[in-house]
This record gives sequence, structure tokens and C-alpha cells, in this order.
Amino acid sequence: MIVSVLLSCFGIARCKGSQWLRWSLRVLVLASAVASPFQVAQAERIKDLASFTGVRQNQLVGYGLVVGLDGSGDQVRQTPFTQQSLTNMLSQLGVTVPQGTNMQVKNVAAVMVTARLPAFAQPGQTVDVVVSSMGNAKSLRGGTLLMTPLKGANGQVYALAQGNLLVGGAGASQGGASVQVNQLNGGIVPDGAIVERGVPTTYAQNGMVRLELNSSDFGMAESVVAALNRRFGARSATALNARTIELRVPTDPSSQLAFLSQVENLQVSLPPARARVVINARTGSVVMNRTVTIDEAAVAYGNLSVTINPQQQVSQPNTPFGGGQTVVTTNTDIQVRSDNGTIKHVRTSANLADVVRALNALGATPQDLLSILQNLKSAGALHADLDVI
Repeated sequence: MIVSVLLSCFGIARCKGSQWLRWSLRVLVLASAVASPFQVAQAERIKDLASFTGVRQNQLVGYGLVVGLDGSGDQVRQTPFTQQSLTNMLSQLGVTVPQGTNMQVKNVAAVMVTARLPAFAQPGQTVDVVVSSMGNAKSLRGGTLLMTPLKGANGQVYALAQGNLLVGGAGASQGGASVQVNQLNGGIVPDGAIVERGVPTTYAQNGMVRLELNSSDFGMAESVVAALNRRFGARSATALNARTIELRVPTDPSSQLAFLSQVENLQVSLPPARARVVINARTGSVVMNRTVTIDEAAVAYGNLSVTINPQQQVSQPNTPFGGGQTVVTTNTDIQVRSDNGTIKHVRTSANLADVVRALNALGATPQDLLSILQNLKSAGALHADLDVI
């Protein structure tokens, strides 16, 4: 079609000079717009697809106390460990609390402190910590975390946390009524932990490193290996399985950094992702990727609702001194309603936009849509993997 348009332009006497150039540009732009949907290839950096084996974070956890709360701390009767922790801390500071003392710890809360120790972390660096109440404190807003050792899975102390809490929630209560925005029993301390011990990180052994893909996929592993071999030479990379790729690196440690940086930023053309629909049964949300397709099908659905409405009726005597008695009776109204189910025609959908348009045409609620997608999958009309979380 493009060639015929250009030839016809040559045959027109007036199509000369700049006019011919404008016609050519219009045709080429039209051709690129038409062909682009079929030529677009998904390209990703290797750093977005995989990570190097051995370069990882480590989880840290600790138990501590938050002080300075405005009467919103733990209650002594329900959380005796808070009082015990406070007594032990004071004894370490040289303060002796007599036994049997009834301590009021409304301004103190027992908390769990968690953090992530990044790879290559060295002593003196700082990391963020997350502080969460483990008692019945009403709010940690305005509190200060006291020095808390953070330990790894081996029981060794790797960091010390301390600082003022940053709580994103807010709330107020008075006379039995309360209002709350976001969470008040948790917060963070930015740069609140100082690393005291680093974790040795080893990622290269015998001139080889391993790349671990974020998801197991034979097609993705093949594409990554092909891109690495084109960039760094044949047999530089080998796929051990659908998730692990072995890569040859320079033996000189000073050259490994630049080499691995090039590996991370290498662009890889990936095959289309596997069609997948993720269903969250708790929230009723449905998320699907662009490779999901639907075959022609017929769908019928209906709703059954049961409504129970209790009402209390109070009967009082006419005069307060007549000797009568107030009687309270409860009348319960139960209604069962069934919406008429209708059969909807779902046409074949070859792309995500058509799938969304077809599902919206059903007019189903999100909860109904969960069942409809599962039934479409069972009937063979939905071409995608269903993941229910």
C-alpha cells in the first residue's frame, strides 16, 4: 500500500519538490504508526529482572521501650512485661526499684524494632528502623525509642537503634467517642540504627557469578543468556535452570565492578509475559496483565441477599403511679431477595482493552467478578493463570 501511494505520487505532475517531500513524510509516519503495535518489543534492564547471588539484605529484630508518651502507653495489668523491662533497664542505670512498687507506666510502651541490614553495610552507617507496639498502648505518637540492640538470626548484635519516632497517624478521643486516621501503634525512626558489625558479602567465586531471576521462566532465562553472550562473547553466560544463570567475570577484582555495572544496565528483549490474573478474595480486587485473552462465552449470574432487621418496641404504662411495668419486645424482620440472573454474551477479546470492555459490559460487582473469572477459567474461555491470594 505504501509503495503504491508513493508511485501514484510520482505520477502526479504537481507532486514535486517540497510537496512530494511532505507527502512522503506523511506516508512514512502513517506506516510507522500502523506497524508499531507489531514491532514493539518489551525491553528491561537485567538489574530489574535479576540479582546477584550473595548480594542480599539481612533481617534484624530487637525488643525495646518507647518513652515520652502522653498517657497512651501500656497498661500495667495487661502488660506486666513492660514494667519488668522498665525495672531491668533502671537497674542497669543504677536505679534500684523496691520490690512491690506499683509503677505507673502510662508513658512507656514495649515495642518490637525491626530493620534490614543492606549488603556491603559497614560499621558506622545508618539504616531506618520500624517500631511496632506489642502491648496495649493506644498511641506511640511523640515517643522516643531507647537504645535497642538489633540482632540477626544467629543471635549476634549487628546494630543499635535509638531516636524519636515518626508516626504518620493521628487520633483523638473524648467522652466515649474517638476518631483515628491511619495507624498509631507503629512508626519509623529514619536513620535510627547505627551498624556495629558488617556481614561479609561474597558474590564471585572462581571467576564466576550467578544471576538469580526474580521469577522462574525458561523464556526469560534464554533471553538473558542470549543478550549476555552477544555483549560479552560466546559462552560467557550459561543457564543452569529456569531461574539461575552462571556468568564468567574478570578475575581481577578491580575490573569486576565495571563489568558487573555493565551487566546490570544491559537491555534484554523479553518474550510476552505469561497471562495471569491475580484475585484478592479479601478486598475483592482483580489485577490482570496485558496478555490475558477471553474466548466467546455466555455468562449468567444473580445475587441472593438475606436482610435481618431487629426492632425493639417499648410499652409503658399511661401514668407513672399506676403500678404498671415497662415491657420491651423485640420484633425481627427477615427478608430474602433474589435478583434475577441474566445471560450476557461475552465476545472474543484479543487484548487487555477488549477484556476490560467485555467484563465491564457484564455490569457485575467486584465480588461477582471473582466468581465469573473462575467459572470462565473452568469453562476454558479465560486464557490465563488464576492466582488467588
